[in-house]
Amino acid sequence: MTDHCCETMTRLVNTRCDQHDDPFVCPDAVVRFSAKFQEYGLIVHDGGTSTIGIDFCPWCGRRLPESQRDRWFEELERLGIDPWEDDVPAEFEDDRWLAAARQE
Repeated sequence: MTDHCCETMTRLVNTRCDQHDDPFVCPDAVVRFSAKFQEYGLIVHDGGTSTIGIDFCPWCGRRLPESQRDRWFEELERLGIDPWEDDVPAEFEDDRWLAAARQE
């Protein structure tokens, strides 16, 4: 479970709608957090799955963690895994890979 910068961010990231399974369809979903990349984004409600990446929390103003997207790809490459062609291990679908990488 990721600790977010403030209570508002935690509440909004963890909001689940009882009417919409997909946050991109729910008009009440405002922010999306990608655990595997450690990225935050404001949801663009245009019928797609776009987000606008943010570096600072809109509610408390704190700097958000640096994206781990490049590191994710580098770690898979180090393991000889092509994410476009190969099956990606389950621990790389969330933030578990970061904990494992920190222990090495």
